[in-house]
Amino acid sequence: MSATRRQILARTGALGAGIAFSGALSELFAGTAAARDLGHSGYGPLVPDPHGLLDLPEGFRYRVLSREGDPLRSGEGPVPSNHDGMTALPGPHGRVHLVRNHENRPTARHAVPTVAGLTYDPAGKGGCTALTLDPGNRVLAERVAIAGTAVNCAGGPTPWHTWLTCEETEDRAGTNGYTKDHGFVFEVDPSDPRRTGAVPLTAMGRFQHEAVAVDPHLGIVYETEDAFLEPFGLFYRFLPEKPLGGVGSLRAGGRLQAMRVPGVPDLSSVRETGAGFDGVEWVDVPDPLAAGTPVRLQDFGPKGVTHAQKLEGCYWGGRCVYFVSSFARATDGSAADHFGQIWRYDPARRRLTLVIVFGPDTDVQLPGESPTTSASPRAAA
Repeated sequence: MSATRRQILARTGALGAGIAFSGALSELFAGTAAARDLGHSGYGPLVPDPHGLLDLPEGFRYRVLSREGDPLRSGEGPVPSNHDGMTALPGPHGRVHLVRNHENRPTARHAVPTVAGLTYDPAGKGGCTALTLDPGNRVLAERVAIAGTAVNCAGGPTPWHTWLTCEETEDRAGTNGYTKDHGFVFEVDPSDPRRTGAVPLTAMGRFQHEAVAVDPHLGIVYETEDAFLEPFGLFYRFLPEKPLGGVGSLRAGGRLQAMRVPGVPDLSSVRETGAGFDGVEWVDVPDPLAAGTPVRLQDFGPKGVTHAQKLEGCYWGGRCVYFVSSFARATDGSAADHFGQIWRYDPARRRLTLVIVFGPDTDVQLPGESPTTSASPRAAA
C-alpha cells in the first residue's frame, strides 16, 4: 500500500497529529525520539522567525555556525557555496567535527579555496570544509578539508570517524577546464585533513556518486548512483581489500559490484510497500574507472543489472543497508511513476524489501514544496 508524504508526516507528529504507525514504517524511526515517544501529539505549529531564516516550534532555537561568503576562520578564503551532505563525528574532550560538502559546479559563486596538499584538481570548485565545536557547540575552528573536487553532493561516515565525500559528476579531464577526471569518492579526516589529503578512491568507481554507507560488521561499502536521465543509475557494493582497516585503508583497492534483482530490471516497477525479493545477486563491474563507457552502460551479461532513477540517500541501520530512490517518472524512461521509495537490503538473507513508497497520487503541495520544485531533478539533488 502506498502512502503520501503528508500521511507519514502526520503519523510522526510533524503535522500536529499523534504518532500511530507500525510495520515497515516504524522501523524508519527505530531508536529515534519519534519511536520513543509514541504518545507525542507533535511539537505544535511553527513560529515565524523574525530573522526570516528558520521557523521552528515554540521552545526551539537555532544557532548559525557559518555563512556562505563570510571569511573562513582559518583565513584560507570565504566560506564556499552550496552546502550539501554533512556529518557530525566525535572528537577528543567532547568536541564534535562537522564536515560539510560543497556541491559546487563551475558556476559556483564561492569555490572551496585551494590549499596545498589538500587540492585534487585546481580547476574543481567543490570539496569539503570542516568545523570543530566544543561541548557547548561553540566553533573552535573552521578550515578547508579537501578542495579541487567537483559537485560534492553527499557521502557517508566511516566506522573510524572519517567522511567519504562523493562527486556527483562524470566529467573528464578537459571538460570545464578540469585537469583530471572526476566522479570519484574521497576520504576526509576532519581532525587532520592532511592525513587523508586529496586522493581519489578509484577502485570504488567513477560515476555520478551520491551517497555511501559502510557495513560496520564486514566493512563492505554500499554506494548509490544519482542518474536522473536514462540510462538510470545502479546500486553498488565495494568489497575492500582491507575491510575496516581504518584511515586510508580504502586506498588499498577492492572489487566493485552492481546489484541484480532477478526479474526486476527497474526498481520503479515495484509499487507495494513490503514487497520483497530474495536471491539478490552482485555482478562485477567490468571497468570501474569507466575509461570508455559509463559504468551503468557497460555489458553486465545477458541478465543485466537492476537500474533505478535518482538513487540518492544511503545509510546503515541494524544489520541492513537502506537506500532511497527520490522519484521516478515514466516520461523520463522509468517503468512507473513515484515520488520516492525507501529500500532495505539485508546482506545476510540477500533480500531486498521496499519499506516505503510514495505513489504517483502523492500530495506534493506541502509547505516549501510545489508541483514544479518537488519533481525537478535539481531540486531533489
